[in-house]
Parts: sequence; C-alpha cells; structure tokens
Amino acid sequence: MSQPDKHAVKAYLLQLQDRICADLEAADGSGRFQEESWEREAGGGGRSRVLTDGAVIEKGGVNFSHVFGTQMPASATAHRPELAGRSFEAMGVSLVIHPKNPYVPTSHANVRFFIAEKEGEEPVWWFGGGYDLTPYYGNMEDCRQWHRTAQAACEPFGEDIYPRFKKWCDDYFYLKHRDEPRGVGGLFFDDFNELGFEQSFAFIRAVGDSYTKAYCPIVERRKGMEWGERERDFQLYRRGRYVEFNLVFDRGTLFGLQTGGRTESILMSLPPLVRWEYNWHPEAGTPEAELYDVYLQPQEWV
Repeated sequence: MSQPDKHAVKAYLLQLQDRICADLEAADGSGRFQEESWEREAGGGGRSRVLTDGAVIEKGGVNFSHVFGTQMPASATAHRPELAGRSFEAMGVSLVIHPKNPYVPTSHANVRFFIAEKEGEEPVWWFGGGYDLTPYYGNMEDCRQWHRTAQAACEPFGEDIYPRFKKWCDDYFYLKHRDEPRGVGGLFFDDFNELGFEQSFAFIRAVGDSYTKAYCPIVERRKGMEWGERERDFQLYRRGRYVEFNLVFDRGTLFGLQTGGRTESILMSLPPLVRWEYNWHPEAGTPEAELYDVYLQPQEWV
C-alpha cells in the first residue's frame, strides 16, 4: 500500500474550501463568507468561514480544520480499539448550508483524512466523508440529479462504490428515535483506504469536487420560487430533525467536541432558527405529507 502524503491532502483541502466558498457565493449572488482562524491549545487549528443572511443562504458554514495529538479520542477508537495509544492527525473540510427559501434543500458535505502513528509501526490511515441532501419540499428532478452526480463521481473507482456508499449514507443519516431518515441521502463512507493511498486520495478528490456540481444547480432552479408562512413553518419544524441528528448521532460533532476543537466551528452546522411542535403530523394529501410518504421512503434514485 502506497505511503500517505499528509501535505498533499492538506493542500487539497485548503484549496477545496476556497473553491466551494466561491461557488456558493456565486449561487447566493450577494452573500460573502467571513473567515476566522483559530488555534487548538492541544495542537492544530483551522479556519472557519460563515455566510449569514445572504440572498439565498440564511446560514452556511464551510470549515477547514487540522488537529493533532498524542492520544486518539474515544469517538475515533470506539470501532478501532487497537488504535488506542497512538498519536493522531485529523484534517478535513466540513460544511452545512441552510437556505432561507424552504424550496431550496439544506445540504451537508465533508471530506476528511485521519492518520494514527506509533514509533516502529506502519501508520494507520483512512479517508472518510460524503454528502447528503435534506429537502423540505420534495422534487424528483433534484433528487435524481443529486444522486446522478454522486454516482458519476464514484464510477471511475468501481461499480460497487456508489451503491455501497449510497446505502451507507441511508443507514447513517437515520434518526432511530424518529424511525425516519434525515433526508434523501447521497454518499457516506469512513475508514476508506482499500484502493491504496493514491487512488483513495483520488476518490476523495472526486467526491469533494463534485459537491457543488450536485448542489448549485438545485439552488439555481429553486431559489426564485415563491413561499409563505406555511412553507417557512414547515421548514423550521423539519430543521428540528437536523438538530436532533447532529447533537445525538453525528460522529464528526462528537469527534470535534472530544478533541477540544473550537465549539463555535463544530456547532456551525446548526440552523439559525428552528421550531418543535408536540405530536404534529402533516395533513394527508398535502405537499408536507408528500415529503414523508414519497421522499423519505427508501428508494433508488438512479
């Protein structure tokens, strides 16, 4: 297996953050990301970029982080106990976009690299990441285009990659206590090194590079649609599911908090406004019910 090049991965991730921010600013039309650099006392740091109150994006964050330490955190060794006691480095780009228009879906993406090292032993490394889409009002054209783009990014690396990581995404972004998925999925993978470093790195680049190709056309199609109080109320209600997942299940959130990362950056994934209703259910035959009856049901989109 070829040896990992940490410097090449970091250079790519920094450049990816730049390109994604530029693409999202173009899609928004007026909003601009504000950058804040931070340092982690135990080692490392990052740069957080947040856009608020844009023409389309109500709140969006695109973060880069690179942290390191002498002990792997519990969230990283829970399923790999043999790595306990190794030093580690973790770097990645993570983003969440919450548009104001309820007809524009929320989207999330991240690509990351972990390496655990111990003197006298081979380093253990892997990539992880993916992206997923969370619509409030379902649109078949958007869902199919999102998944076709994901499939195209995976195809050069093997016919099994897209269906395997699509299913992993469906399984991961699932709210067990609600018995429902967070959205319509996309790609999710972790502990990925099976292609050797060069090809595994090429795959993570293909995923990272395809995110705005998947998302920005959806933003362009939906950002001009008219909406009112009803749609906004439903969007804020469904955002509650997003908050529940990120605070209860998300491994990236747990990793960041356990490693002493910057809390403001870790929790930038949360929407600016959200609401909960007790025992609320959509009225049958409405567009709100269609989200549950059609779009939040397991299916193959391509």
